[in-house]
Amino acid sequence: MEQLIRIGMDTSKSVFQLHGVDAAERPVLVRKLRRRAVVPFFAKLAPVRIGLEACGGSHYWARTLSGLGHEVVLIAAQHVKPYVRRGKHDAADAEATCEAMSRPRTRFVGVKSGEQQAAQMLFGVREQLVRRRTQLSNTIRGYAAEFGLVAAQGLARIEPLLARIAGDATVPALAKELFETLGEEYRAVCARYAAIDKKLLAHHRKDETGQRLAAMPGVGPVVASLLGVKVTDATAFGSGRDFAAWLGLTPKNHSTAGKNRLGVITRAGDEMLRQALVVGATAHIQQVRRGRAKASPWLAALIARKPPKLAAVALANKTARMAWKMMITGEPYRCGPSGQPDASSPPSRPLRAACGGGLRPALTAAQHGADMPG
Repeated sequence: MEQLIRIGMDTSKSVFQLHGVDAAERPVLVRKLRRRAVVPFFAKLAPVRIGLEACGGSHYWARTLSGLGHEVVLIAAQHVKPYVRRGKHDAADAEATCEAMSRPRTRFVGVKSGEQQAAQMLFGVREQLVRRRTQLSNTIRGYAAEFGLVAAQGLARIEPLLARIAGDATVPALAKELFETLGEEYRAVCARYAAIDKKLLAHHRKDETGQRLAAMPGVGPVVASLLGVKVTDATAFGSGRDFAAWLGLTPKNHSTAGKNRLGVITRAGDEMLRQALVVGATAHIQQVRRGRAKASPWLAALIARKPPKLAAVALANKTARMAWKMMITGEPYRCGPSGQPDASSPPSRPLRAACGGGLRPALTAAQHGADMPG
């Protein structure tokens, strides 16, 4: 085992496949371990570089093996797949992971702490409750329409609709009982959602970086906290443009023969974070259109000449780039009451440069936060 320079490990619920190589790239360790034997095996092993696919349980194993003195890296599955030579089995996956981690251009996934995973779980539970609440409200509306009772859009209309159903003599008694059951479940889901939101706000108040990010237009406690949870190491990105590309907020490039052809955004990266940024940008643009928020000259011109959804994606791209710069520099977002940069504390050159030459006016957007509606 002293010859080992790196190990690729394929993880699962019960069986773990190892593939280790020496300095000459020759396989010197091909072994299968049961779950209970993993920690004792690596505890006896000299410190070595270990690679895992970034999948379920990988962050736990990365923390555990790092605690034993090993260097652990996580690799996204799509970057491991090209190195699988033939077939799909544990040994081939472990060998491919070992090969992928040796390539100089391979990008690694940041290891999340237990606290970060708990916060990420908070967002997952919140999203699940939002989906269930929407499902219940649509179910109530759909069944009510069968009895000739309809209501306007919005969750605020559900309780009045249930009251109307209870007082309508034309609705059969059995249907009223079922509506009452749906209403009780709907209220319980709403109560759990409110409790989760309180936990989220409490988490946000403890996050200094999140509070700075929440001052940006289109970013509130939800989006700011989500950025803190999803982005484990902002310095891993070379620029704000790289960060926006990682989020899938940049257009697809189909260029050839010297002709540039840009298409729709790539939608790569984390869907939840990208959706949060776009929804926040959409909410801010709506506030600008209604006169409730001030817009920078750049944003005003963008809204005037582009469709609303395209403008929202462009603003989300810019917000992501500014957020990246604020995360790596620790700078606050500064904006004057008129929607222009505060003359007493102008943004520093690095923060302006994060937006690029033609995107600089985005820093003058009004200080207005918007959360994901739910």
